[in-house]
Amino acid sequence: MIDRTNTLSLPELYARFEATGLIRRLLELAHDEDMGVPRPSPAPGRDTVRSDGDITSECCIDVARIGEAKVVARAGGTIAGLAALPELMRLFAPSSSVERSAADGVTVPAMTTLATLRGPLDELLGLERTLLNLLGRLSGIATRTRAFAEAMAPGCRARLYDTRKTTPGLRVLEKYAVRCGGGFCHRIGLFDAVLIKDNHIAGVSVTELPRAIQRAATLARVKSHPAFVEVEVDTLEQYEALLTLPPGTVDIILLDNMSCELMSHAAKRRDEVNPGLELEASGGITLETIGPVSRTGVDRISVGGLTHSAVVLDVAMDVEG
Repeated sequence: MIDRTNTLSLPELYARFEATGLIRRLLELAHDEDMGVPRPSPAPGRDTVRSDGDITSECCIDVARIGEAKVVARAGGTIAGLAALPELMRLFAPSSSVERSAADGVTVPAMTTLATLRGPLDELLGLERTLLNLLGRLSGIATRTRAFAEAMAPGCRARLYDTRKTTPGLRVLEKYAVRCGGGFCHRIGLFDAVLIKDNHIAGVSVTELPRAIQRAATLARVKSHPAFVEVEVDTLEQYEALLTLPPGTVDIILLDNMSCELMSHAAKRRDEVNPGLELEASGGITLETIGPVSRTGVDRISVGGLTHSAVVLDVAMDVEG
């Protein structure tokens, strides 16, 4: 099985996500949230498009005033989101410059300067909140991911994966943040891989399950060439039924909310019957339980809490002139 996304370096991964246009569209929306939705100019005879802009800075800051600002991580953590700075600068502060002094994926102590911004002060103030919201959110995810990765058993075969439990519109950036924290990306969306969950096979009996899955897997590979075909099971009976399928029919079996004892049994049976099959543990995994889960012999551990339960990292922008 080829895990394409997870073979990329962080710069390559960001470039891959950026090429989709999703990041640009998200940041344009963030710009419009703060600066106002563009509309035709009210000036007679003009059809130019304008937005209201930062009316507070317009009232307080001379447009000719040049300033410098430090972006500072007030709390220690793993950084993610600095790769978005060029696009943020283009949208919010096109006459300003940025000098990065940290990198995505690096863990820093409290009060570390991440970047220095220089340019018209009104531009920098207009950029401030969106920049801090993004860096704080993504760095919070990266920091939480790092904690989960470090809680896994040393030398275990398992890798840590995210899920689709992401903020709408922020998915590719949140998955990028997981990679910055040392985790790996599960499927990006419904379009790139097959994950047959309980709702897809509701009403299918255990005896009918192998035939239904084989039919679905064959059709999926004909129609879309997915990155992988995965099936979720929540009982050992379902699992044993899928082990009767020819090797290669299914790439991954997801063991949903199973005890470590059951997962260890499943891993032993996999080794006996179909060693090429990958097993994924998922469901309610915490910092306290991921260590024992990683020792069961599963290959993958997916944790929705990497994204949906992350706490924002405290990042600030301090104007110095």
